[in-house]
Amino acid sequence: MGQPVRDYLLTLCVAAAVTYLLTGPVRKFAIAIGAMPAIRARDVHREPTPRLGGIAMFGGLCAGLIVASHLFNLGGVFELSNEPRALLSGAALIWLIGVLDDKFEIDALIKLGGQMIAAAVMVIQGLTILWLPIPGIGTVALTPWQGTLLTVALVVVTINAVNFVDGLDGLAAGMVCIAAAAFFLYTYRLWYGYGIEAAAPATLFAAILMGMCLGFLPHNMHPARIFMGDSGSMLIGLVLAAGAISVTGQVDPDAMKLFEGSERQATHAMLPVFIPLLLPLTIIAIPAADLVLAIVRRTWNGQSPFAADRGHLHHRLLEIGHSHSRSVLIMYFWSALIAFGAVGYSVHSASMWIVLVIVFLSAVGLVLLLLPRFTPRAPRWANSMVPPRYRRRRRPAELPADSVPAAEGAVAPEAHGSHLAEAAEDADRPRVAVGVSGVNGATAIGTRSRFSDRRRANSSR
Repeated sequence: MGQPVRDYLLTLCVAAAVTYLLTGPVRKFAIAIGAMPAIRARDVHREPTPRLGGIAMFGGLCAGLIVASHLFNLGGVFELSNEPRALLSGAALIWLIGVLDDKFEIDALIKLGGQMIAAAVMVIQGLTILWLPIPGIGTVALTPWQGTLLTVALVVVTINAVNFVDGLDGLAAGMVCIAAAAFFLYTYRLWYGYGIEAAAPATLFAAILMGMCLGFLPHNMHPARIFMGDSGSMLIGLVLAAGAISVTGQVDPDAMKLFEGSERQATHAMLPVFIPLLLPLTIIAIPAADLVLAIVRRTWNGQSPFAADRGHLHHRLLEIGHSHSRSVLIMYFWSALIAFGAVGYSVHSASMWIVLVIVFLSAVGLVLLLLPRFTPRAPRWANSMVPPRYRRRRRPAELPADSVPAAEGAVAPEAHGSHLAEAAEDADRPRVAVGVSGVNGATAIGTRSRFSDRRRANSSR
């Protein structure tokens, strides 16, 4: 095969374009059939928003696979492997279950059973883990039952991890897109760099998954016009798991010609073989950590592990004081740091500067996490050059004479009337604490609500 970068780019663009163009009609369809559930206690949006965005994402998946099957450099993936068909079969099943859940709210145990069945469908068609490269032992062949159980477990964990993190506008789609980009770089290096054809299906899955997420994000960024729902979150979780399963256990160490030189050199060279064991965990590290913490928290409180609550990582970011958009960007940052850090270390494991960069960026991430805990004040001479939240406030004695009455609470003559009534109305209205989830746009600069003007205008929101 020739160098298929352009073919991958074309496949990605087709998946993104189809997903983007289908999302608008799907939104109207969701509104027409009433797929707009009432706002729940754990939700962070303020008005009912249509779901079923997974329908458009499934259309992008199908379009990407169809286009790839007709391309010269990617057509061989469908001829030499049955994995794309296995992915499509499992994706169709999990997508159908998600659509039913978005409309009718099916039971959590039924969804769990559907996830296991979808994973089993892929296993039957050949998308399974055949062996594992174990450090210090070598390649260990798995029995059919062991491979099946491990495959089903990885699919279920990945699907639920992505589903749990889907709590803010654009969060799940963006994090999965970042993970897919890191995974694409890794699998493409295995395929084109080492000539391992077994990595070709995983590379294709990662490119299509990036297109699905990129096409949906413009409609899903804050404030979101449509949610992907379980039909979308479970779908992209399954595609992500399918890519990890496809490449894990498919890498042949003998084909990579790594056993040359000293033992230390061979150990460093073998790192790309061991990375498939770690990379699926790193690309979902944040969602998986949220999943584990949620299970422990709910079990500790005597609740079902499937009971919904407001203790997820994104909820905690809002409670700290981050705004909606900043919380999403922080989650993006940590996902990219972990995923691309693992990929970079697999390429140059002996380079100390990679470790130093990761440590430095981790420190930057910690500062971003703690940013609402302290509000630095700029010098007064720099007030005009910084945002209002960082400006140093003047004392009442330093204010101009014409502004003192306003500072002391005096009201101008023209304010007696409708403005006074509005002020009384605002005083009676309950205040919302900073960062309380359930309020989109809560910021770290005060307890103001940006929807007060719309209430005065008798808006339906």
